[in-house]
Amino acid sequence: MAANDVQALVFDVFGTVVDWRSSIIDEGRSFGERLGVSTDWARFADSWRSRYQPSMEAVRSGKRAWTKLDELHRESLLALLEEFEIHAISEADIDHFNRAWHRLRPWPDSVPGLTRLRTRFPLAPCSNGNVALLMNMARNAGLPWDAILGAEPARAYKPLPEAYLRTVDFLGLVPRQVMLVAAHNGDLMAASEQGLRTAFVARPTEYGPDQTQDLRAEHDFDYVASSMEDLADQLLSL
Repeated sequence: MAANDVQALVFDVFGTVVDWRSSIIDEGRSFGERLGVSTDWARFADSWRSRYQPSMEAVRSGKRAWTKLDELHRESLLALLEEFEIHAISEADIDHFNRAWHRLRPWPDSVPGLTRLRTRFPLAPCSNGNVALLMNMARNAGLPWDAILGAEPARAYKPLPEAYLRTVDFLGLVPRQVMLVAAHNGDLMAASEQGLRTAFVARPTEYGPDQTQDLRAEHDFDYVASSMEDLADQLLSL
């Protein structure tokens, strides 16, 4: 597949472009130091992330109305504060901690790789994050998006087909002209089933040193890269 067949690149964000786990661990430590709270912040971060898919599934299945990710994250955070016995926290502090997802740090290769890719392709997130979250993240991390797309504009959480197809439609393109870049095999397979092109970028420490999933590309994707810079090398050389 020639790169010039692709007219735009869209990206999974959590784990692919930004290092959510280390960022949330550090945010938790800062939160704890400020409020005099001590806990296992790595376990807290993992527990918060473990509620991500179940919270969206209630929306995907139609059991609850459309709810943006900021609200789902806050509901999960409130439950975790109870589970970890962290009490007497003000609403303002809870809101600030919940917005940690707006402040996630990029992987070291993300901004350089995206900046290079943008010289040839329009770039946009195709993320389950809501627009405000992704906009603030981009400003904090220097992510060079041309548009903020994904679940909230599409009103559908990945891997529902509408999450991919409405994103493509917003770009004024057809699926074969758009490539999803992601570190997750399942996300890429779901996009491929809707006709999008696919690029796997390995993030073998997304879930920490003991990660067991998405260590490598498990399917025949259009491109497989070790980093965003490696993907830029491949796409810009064609």
